[in-house]
Amino acid sequence: MSDTSKTVKKDAVAAVEDASSAAVPVVDPRLLVREEGFKGYLTEFKRKVRGGELGALPVVIGLIIIWSIFQTQSSEFLSAGNLSNIGFFLAATGMLAIGLNFVLLLGEIDLSVGSVSGLASAIFAIFVTNHGMNPWLALILTVLTGIVIGALHGWFFAKIGVPAFIVTLAGLLGWNGLMLQLLGDSGSLSIPDEGPLHILGQRSFFMDQDIAGAYLLAGLGTAAMLAGSLIDQRRRRAAGVPFRPTSEIALRVGALAVVSFVAAYVLNQAFGVPNALVIFLAALVIVDFVLRRTSYGRKVFAVGGGIEAARRAGINVALVRISVFAISGAFAAIGGLFFAAQTYTATLGAGTGDVLMLAIAAAVIGGTSLFGGRGSVWSALLGMLVIQSIRTGLDLLNMNTALQYMITAGVLLAAVIIDSVSRRSQKAAGRG
Repeated sequence: MSDTSKTVKKDAVAAVEDASSAAVPVVDPRLLVREEGFKGYLTEFKRKVRGGELGALPVVIGLIIIWSIFQTQSSEFLSAGNLSNIGFFLAATGMLAIGLNFVLLLGEIDLSVGSVSGLASAIFAIFVTNHGMNPWLALILTVLTGIVIGALHGWFFAKIGVPAFIVTLAGLLGWNGLMLQLLGDSGSLSIPDEGPLHILGQRSFFMDQDIAGAYLLAGLGTAAMLAGSLIDQRRRRAAGVPFRPTSEIALRVGALAVVSFVAAYVLNQAFGVPNALVIFLAALVIVDFVLRRTSYGRKVFAVGGGIEAARRAGINVALVRISVFAISGAFAAIGGLFFAAQTYTATLGAGTGDVLMLAIAAAVIGGTSLFGGRGSVWSALLGMLVIQSIRTGLDLLNMNTALQYMITAGVLLAAVIIDSVSRRSQKAAGRG
């Protein structure tokens, strides 16, 4: 090799070494949290906001604004009785939104949940009222019906290749028609105030209006979060991977305790915590665990993030798709029972009107992406808090339904715009 070639090679090596030393080291953001404590969290929070990862921040800010506006217009808005009503009435549509979250995580849509919920209430009413079936057995059969219907939609989508939009649109029409057929000329069926519907009814509260019930729930929720956080910390520390510091766990648990006990105190000024809200929150906790802590949940996110990549990773994409629609059908049926418990009747209007749109809006407003691969079931709670707060506030102000629709539409559009801008920002930052 000539002297000239050696010189060129040395220069090239030197240039590479200089570039490597000048390059900004890639640091796992979780290490910042572990090594820098709260300063690291602040740095990470700023990084996420700049990169478009807003999480629940927009909806929390929006909820504060909505509550502030309605409270200034009506002093009754933040009263214990009104907050109790918000908690009770958001649970039914919220159940539909939980199931829809699974479908949205795949980047798909299920337009049939409203009709399935109406059909479920009709089936339950026929079993209990016309055939005298045990209400709990009727509940199980009704939920199984929702699962079968959802799985059927998923099979046409995953195996036959029919777009989910078309399959579930057909379901919207078909299952609504079947509900009309079952209810017949009477158009409604009364359901006895017993069994599961008695538990879900508006007059039913946790521990039968015992004031200790709300505080017990607050304590159990706080203790569960503390135990789960400490177990997760120990497991991650033993594995040698980044874990949350004890100081942050204490802060998170403390914040939850404050919110929980304040909510318990406020609701106790009325009648306590509605059973429907308790069951809805319990469902959120269980489903959140399934999505974040199980292999099935990781598969759902993987399929939503990229079908081909998930397939190459050995994931049975068709099975995941079918199961997700089955889950959506199950929660639609459960939501139908929640709706039936509000009036103790199954009617022709069950599951129709704005039920579907509000369920979709709740998931999207809460932060679940329409493009798939990103979101949380807690979106159902946040989104429904926004929607039900708007509806209840406008009712207090005697505003008409048309205005409710327009305001909800504006909030939904804003949520989708934020989601789109967020995804664009993440792509620009190299994390999309």
